[in-house]
Amino acid sequence: MSRVALVTGGTRGIGAAISVALAQAGRRVIASYAANDEAAQRFQAETSIPVLRFDAGNFEECRLAHDRIVAEHGPVEILVNNAGITRDATLAKMTRDMWDAVLDTNLGSCFNLCKLTFEDMRSKKFGRIVNIGSINGQAGQYGQVNYAAAKSGIHGFTKALAQEGARFGITVNAVAPGYIDTEMVRAVPPDVLQKIVARIPMGRLGRAEDIARGVAFLTADEADFITGSTLSINGGQHMY
Repeated sequence: MSRVALVTGGTRGIGAAISVALAQAGRRVIASYAANDEAAQRFQAETSIPVLRFDAGNFEECRLAHDRIVAEHGPVEILVNNAGITRDATLAKMTRDMWDAVLDTNLGSCFNLCKLTFEDMRSKKFGRIVNIGSINGQAGQYGQVNYAAAKSGIHGFTKALAQEGARFGITVNAVAPGYIDTEMVRAVPPDVLQKIVARIPMGRLGRAEDIARGVAFLTADEADFITGSTLSINGGQHMY
């Protein structure tokens, strides 16, 4: 029987590409989303990948969703923590609500879903967890102290949890995307985007599929000796 995979934020952008790549690899994928019903239903219709709406930053919503997934599909063996939001502002203008929203969604979601799935992975002596970090969690970014803190936290979380999971056959890794050609990046003013691309040695933005291939590699059954690592996929923009 194919392994059950949950991809949070899995119906748009990088998450959608990851969901599709895992499905193509023979995984039984469930893609979660937080709010955009229209996009989620369109994704499900186009890919036949089931979608499930819940707030990955809310532990109780995660618990209910996890219990439903287990009942309908079986225990989650592959978890991709991709859910993320931005609430950008300089520290002088950032509110505590903006800070909390980003930390809860981007980092808190990793705790929530790992907490809920880890015991079944331990019991089965198999698990693949991939947490989606960011180049801005490695290098920092002006106006993103909340986002950079959350993504940097993901990298530390990954290394610590990898040590807990290793003897149970659970690998825990991170992928740190650079600037990817998604809806969020395309919203950047053209002159600013041009300057960003100029700093990328490969001379282009990344594609969502570039990230998806990295995730598919790290979640393969054969990737059992890779844990606690961060795979940077950024076109050479930041060599960490």
